[in-house]
Amino acid sequence: MNRAMKITKYGSLPLLLAIVAPALAVAEEAAKPALNSGDTAWMLTSTALVLFMTIPGLSLFYAGMVRAKNVLSVMMQCFAITALVTVLWTLYGYSLAFDTTGMTKEAVNLYTFIGGLGKAFLGGVTRDSLTLTIPETVFMTFQMTFAIITPALIVGAFAERMKFSALLSFMAIWFTVVYAPVAHMVWSGDGALMWDWGVLDFAGGTVVHINAGIAGFVACLMLGKRKGYPQMAMPPHNLNFTIIGAAMLWVGWFGFNAGSAVAADANAGMAMAVTQIATAMAALSWMFAEWLTHGKPSVLGIASGAVAGLVAITPASGTAGPMGALLIGLVAGVICFLASTKLKRALGYDDSLDVFGVHAIGGIIGAILTGLCADASLGGKGLAEGISVGAQLWIQTKGVLFTVVYSSVLSFVILKIVDVVIGLRVTEEQETEGLDIALHDERGYNL
Repeated sequence: MNRAMKITKYGSLPLLLAIVAPALAVAEEAAKPALNSGDTAWMLTSTALVLFMTIPGLSLFYAGMVRAKNVLSVMMQCFAITALVTVLWTLYGYSLAFDTTGMTKEAVNLYTFIGGLGKAFLGGVTRDSLTLTIPETVFMTFQMTFAIITPALIVGAFAERMKFSALLSFMAIWFTVVYAPVAHMVWSGDGALMWDWGVLDFAGGTVVHINAGIAGFVACLMLGKRKGYPQMAMPPHNLNFTIIGAAMLWVGWFGFNAGSAVAADANAGMAMAVTQIATAMAALSWMFAEWLTHGKPSVLGIASGAVAGLVAITPASGTAGPMGALLIGLVAGVICFLASTKLKRALGYDDSLDVFGVHAIGGIIGAILTGLCADASLGGKGLAEGISVGAQLWIQTKGVLFTVVYSSVLSFVILKIVDVVIGLRVTEEQETEGLDIALHDERGYNL
């Protein structure tokens, strides 16, 4: 090999690298997720809307439905849960729900059911870290607001009779061993149990509503009925609060459902549309069912119907079309009305504010109908390749059954432990006096 050939062979390598290296760097940079300011702005708004659902939305909705002597107690419970879950989510909740270290689709292991601690104390969540096209800080806070409202929903099932210390203890443990694992199993990605099953839950029908509704049902059974129930009339003391709270929930739910697209895109637009349609249909169907049954439509009924529609469309909001939303709203309004009235009276349980009848039943209806309404022939987004409507309906049902069993069993165990250590229920004297004075030494109204 002569000198000229050596220069050609080896001397060209630095030149080639000088040309190729910048191109490779540009390609690598382009392959990384890029921050999208439009998506970020929408998710910042959605996060505020979902927090708005709990304080003040749910707080007012529940406060109006209890008796005047307990109005502050449910507001306090919702407010305290907001603070408690925020801290727990920061310390370890986000990590247990969304840390995917150790997950593998090939084998079942601990991380199939719960995340690791790689993001405990928000380790690695920096100003620069991204989730899809938004800052991870925004995604983390958005998911925090879901974690806040889920245990807050449970409050309505045992309103007016649980100790505040017992409530805080139960919620801290329940959040840790029930909410975070279910969120992980449904939403964290390949290798998580219900994700791998193919369960469709766009915004939390399973994770939030069935989970909370079943826990509330177990809690109301374990605490027993309120003193005087059902012989004594216990009407809502301020339906003005309740209808205002329901309206706030309706508005906030656009962040809940459309925000779950994690982008300002066509999916978010359709999620917003079907949320509005299903909610309106459910409000009307509950109203007319009540009108036919009791002779008059009530404000409480139409507000409850709207919430039932919001609950039921939640899992389907990313996959259903407008006609599917009408079907889900129609079914949810009627069935949740029957569950909150006839079923409740027939079985005799004291679910104070109908958490089971609206959230558990509405969540189950929505989760199962998601499998039907997602099909493209019914105007939905379409099912995964090779999955029939029948197969998806079974997958949805399997996810519902798993969540019902998981939440009910663990909620029972947690409540038993809290009952032994602290005691669940206030005394008869405290219940008669009202929790506002007995537990917080304050009155909602000074007359």
